[in-house]
Amino acid sequence: MVTKIIGIKKFRENVTSLWHDAAHKNVRYVVMRHNKPLFEANPINEEELLIATFAKDIKTARAQAKAGKVYSHDEARKKLGL
Repeated sequence: MVTKIIGIKKFRENVTSLWHDAAHKNVRYVVMRHNKPLFEANPINEEELLIATFAKDIKTARAQAKAGKVYSHDEARKKLGL
């Protein structure tokens, strides 16, 4: 990944082309104001985002199962109205 440093004014003026470059050319932008970093704009890796989401869901489900907060197959069907 390439990192580029730009000013806040340039970021505001060119946000559309910058996000396109970030997404398609794998560029990370560090946005500065008065020589101090404000924030960075990175492309999102959808696969990593999904894995992080599923990991959180799995951790929650395991904790619920350990605490006994589970439903039988018949109870689940009943709650779903099946």
